[in-house]
Amino acid sequence: MNSSAVQGAEGPRRLETHAPGFEAGFAALLARRAEASAEAEAAAAAIIAAVRHRGDSAVAEFTARFDRVHLTPERFRVSKEEIDAADAATPPAIAAALDLAAARITAFHRAQMPADLATHDASGVQLGLRWGPLDSVGIYVPGGKAAYPSSVLMNAIPARVAGVARIAMAVPAPEGVLNPLVLAAARRAGVTEVWRIGGAQAVAALAFGTATIAPVDRIVGPGNAYVAAAKRLVFGQVGIDMIAGPSEVVVVADGANDPRWIAVDLLAQAEHDESAQAILITDDRGFADRVARAVEEELALAPRAAIAQASWRRHGAIILCRDLDEAAGLVNRLAPEHLELAVDDPASLFARIRHAGAVFLGRHCPEAVGDYVAGPNHVLPTSRTARFASGLSVFDMLKRTTWVAADEAALAAIGPAAVALAEAEGLPAHARSISLRLARGSA
Repeated sequence: MNSSAVQGAEGPRRLETHAPGFEAGFAALLARRAEASAEAEAAAAAIIAAVRHRGDSAVAEFTARFDRVHLTPERFRVSKEEIDAADAATPPAIAAALDLAAARITAFHRAQMPADLATHDASGVQLGLRWGPLDSVGIYVPGGKAAYPSSVLMNAIPARVAGVARIAMAVPAPEGVLNPLVLAAARRAGVTEVWRIGGAQAVAALAFGTATIAPVDRIVGPGNAYVAAAKRLVFGQVGIDMIAGPSEVVVVADGANDPRWIAVDLLAQAEHDESAQAILITDDRGFADRVARAVEEELALAPRAAIAQASWRRHGAIILCRDLDEAAGLVNRLAPEHLELAVDDPASLFARIRHAGAVFLGRHCPEAVGDYVAGPNHVLPTSRTARFASGLSVFDMLKRTTWVAADEAALAAIGPAAVALAEAEGLPAHARSISLRLARGSA
């Protein structure tokens, strides 16, 4: 295996941890994700400004320009009858699969719901924390050829479970066409309104509102570079889930695996788009070579071969390490969106992993099952942000409110310290608001 960091048309980057030049090659792997382009930022900013200024007319203008469909505000919203028709037309096997996925996603997110907290300390002060849902959430769903009903379930169900009353979904309809499975999924996920608009204009409308579309409190969901840029620009006006980059997977696999299984797991990420990344880490040189050959064989048969091949050639990597302890260290540095641990004792290896968005344990648990029916959310931190961020959950749809209750005796116990600190900070009104009560209590 060549330890060089060079990659060419013939294959992905191949590295060996013990070879000279590994750190430089690995650093290049870590740094491969580019920031949002200046072009996308500038375009999104102009669209947001137009929607803030002109509202519905700007939304209609950009929808006509980018999605090639002319809409009046009365046609922005997808009707109940359209959703009914899409649901009725869903093939029974697909409907059953959506039902199973929705049930499993619901059950897992329901188990996440936190309990309120109430304590009573030695000073007599009562303290607590209360959870409550956001009033409204906007769900962005890609449209056209990149339409994913699974993404509807993953984004909307946590909001429904959390108790969000209004779930507004925006989905582009290129040439006026909506994917019926997206609408069928929206019904199962508890979406309360569906808007046939997309792009940065949809993000702006959800963030600031128009005469037709009411603003929301948080926007979640994936999108292209312009959607990602728009979400970044409206953050502060509304909450967002994350700025998602291209999809990525790291597979840690030993030589006991079927190399074809692992090859297909890598291609399952590569087929998303040309910027996706798939990385194999193994301690077995012969197995690494067998996987590389299997990838080429599968690419020759793959319907999305052009996309998967571009991803694998440009961003893929095979890393040969000394042992699984070293593999865990590499994973923590990569902080991947998805991590497969296809080894004899995945639980022990998982215990050494600190940074990963979602982890799949064992040889019979491919990442693809998590995209659809496992239950945990598939909206996950990318581009090494798993170092500090987590996947979408009910916590993104809730907010915490703390509360304090103190009677005269409790204030007498802790108030003098607060007065001292307020005076030390030069805030006399703060100190006096407490000291007046203390004086009344001692009178």
